[in-house]
Amino acid sequence: MVQNVVPQEDEIAKLFPNVFGQPSATIVPSSSAKSGWDSSLKIGVVLSGGQAPGGHNVISGIFDYLQARAKGSTMYGFKGGPAGIMNCKYVELSTDFIYPYRNQGGFDMICSGRDKIETPEQFKQAQETAKKLDLDGIVVIGGDDSNTNACLLAENFRGNNLKTRVIGCPKTIDGDLKCKEVPTSFGFDTACKIFAEMIGNVMIDARSTGKYYHFVRLMGRAASHITLECALQTHPNITIIGEEVAAQKQTLKNVTDYITDIICKRAELGYNYGVILIPEGLIDFIPEVQQLIAELNEILAHDTVDEAGTWKKKLRSQSQQLFDFLPQAIQEQLLLERDPHGNVQVARIETEKMLIQMVETELESRKIAGAYKHRFQGQSHFFGYEGRCGLPSNFDSNYCYSLGYAAGALLHSGKTGLISSVGNLNAPVEEWTVGGTALTSLMDVERRHGKFKPVIKKAMVELEGAPFKKFASVRDEWAIKNRYVSPGPLQFSGPTANDINHTLMLELEAQA
Repeated sequence: MVQNVVPQEDEIAKLFPNVFGQPSATIVPSSSAKSGWDSSLKIGVVLSGGQAPGGHNVISGIFDYLQARAKGSTMYGFKGGPAGIMNCKYVELSTDFIYPYRNQGGFDMICSGRDKIETPEQFKQAQETAKKLDLDGIVVIGGDDSNTNACLLAENFRGNNLKTRVIGCPKTIDGDLKCKEVPTSFGFDTACKIFAEMIGNVMIDARSTGKYYHFVRLMGRAASHITLECALQTHPNITIIGEEVAAQKQTLKNVTDYITDIICKRAELGYNYGVILIPEGLIDFIPEVQQLIAELNEILAHDTVDEAGTWKKKLRSQSQQLFDFLPQAIQEQLLLERDPHGNVQVARIETEKMLIQMVETELESRKIAGAYKHRFQGQSHFFGYEGRCGLPSNFDSNYCYSLGYAAGALLHSGKTGLISSVGNLNAPVEEWTVGGTALTSLMDVERRHGKFKPVIKKAMVELEGAPFKKFASVRDEWAIKNRYVSPGPLQFSGPTANDINHTLMLELEAQA
């Protein structure tokens, strides 16, 4: 989660003097290209960050725009993410090259990468590539960090009088890159529908055997949008939303007791099974665990873990008690090698297994006290990578193509430093609106090492938002009664094929 964010427009204006203050752009139908637009363009495209269903359709949309509106244009795909820009590694995209990837999942057309263009030398490399290929524009397809980088690239190019313009496209299955002008990021719809199918499958298994509690951890470290959406689609017995845990300052024991209480209530009704959804980043939302991790990061930056445990004595007493309270497997995962930034690798902590062990321990205590007389069996799952490269849903296929087509039009009209946006998404595709929104309008600034750094702030689950309110109104019933919904696999034809996800629909209805 972003810390110490200072929402000051003047600081953003100082960081982006050349692209700050641009108005949003709306693209309207036209029978011919606008007078004064170039007859042909040279455009590069890059996939940045983790995969999300529909990325290939963004590329297809850009390509088709150029073919229809800027005949004679050339399009390059930078290979392996932003490093492809810096190292000038590319492939020229053609009709035959792109055709097999249309409406397909994955990023394997040109592959992706997590490199950033941030040092003066790296910006210089990007400039050299832009000049060598005589680029009129670059489209960066990525998440919040990638689109922040796209804006920095647009600022750098304009500040150095390069003709190359830069447009971003909103991508992340986590659903945490969005605002009023950018209603959703692509890939979220598809990933949630894939996960919902899998959750539905284990729900049927739970009801069939009558003896297992399935603890399902779902991808999404920074925000709990996927977990919330999957709950709305499948109606599990228990769903933990990280933002609620943080807002209520719940402890790990609070979370454990909440789960255990429901398990005991269900046992009294004869239900010794159920399904529990957990966000990947749950640990990051629990204040006492955040404190423990911060202390561990500081200690392990200077000390090594020794058998004598002398490092542990440097923990505050509360953190030491919490560490000893955790199952041994989780203790070991907290002590794993840090990431390049010196932080614990939260995604490698198997929170679902931790909760199973903690619930087992609590239930044993209640058995001794005579408050629980049944048998508990937990099954752990992590659904994440399975949803990143699936065939895109009809929504994501159309949405991504529209984002790409809009990006082509924005570049053709001379725009830079915008993120492609598509609106009116709860209407038929023919009624969608397309345009671009200034990337700087999505930004805050964060002070690091005495300097202001621009960031696109992650959109968290809003506890006053329509999706969470809907969930909160029904979760008590779902906890005790089995209202399971098994949506089955993604549909590409039929009555539900064009349905959009609950989160987007509820948010759009609330704005109407």
